[in-house]
Amino acid sequence: MQQEVVLAMLAKEPSHGYQLRARLRAALGPLGDAMNAGHVYVTLTRLEKAGLLEVERTAEGADRSDRKVYALTPSGQQRVAEWIAEVDWPRGDLAEFHLKLIAAASSGLADPITIVDTQRRELLRRLRDAQRAAMAEPDRSDAALLLEGIVLRLQADLRWLEACERNWTHRRSGS
Repeated sequence: MQQEVVLAMLAKEPSHGYQLRARLRAALGPLGDAMNAGHVYVTLTRLEKAGLLEVERTAEGADRSDRKVYALTPSGQQRVAEWIAEVDWPRGDLAEFHLKLIAAASSGLADPITIVDTQRRELLRRLRDAQRAAMAEPDRSDAALLLEGIVLRLQADLRWLEACERNWTHRRSGS
């Protein structure tokens, strides 16, 4: 799991580790069921050591990790804002981009439709570049086959972004 995803899930409000894990599972649906709780806590510890999170222990269990409340530091807030603004596709998998949209909406850091639109422009640029490169290659060459795969993947990703935009537009309109 990307550290930025964990940071972004904390952008709305400080949380206990188990609350954070529940939010991630809810955001990922069936994909979140396989999430390892230990990995979440290891990631939280790393982020704390990196100065991106601060920890407040609750009185009822000061020595237990599930009684810690994790909150973003100013550096953590800055990293979340940078991550949300990144246009790096395809990075990781679609679940990361999906979580970016959810985190942006819930924290109020960015408009999900604006993120989708920015990503779409980047994918269209890459698609044009790949199509130009494919036209310059001889038919049936190894490079032409690879470029065809890149074009098809980018086209599929653009269709998924259209679905994202429809979903977030529907949420915004409340219908």
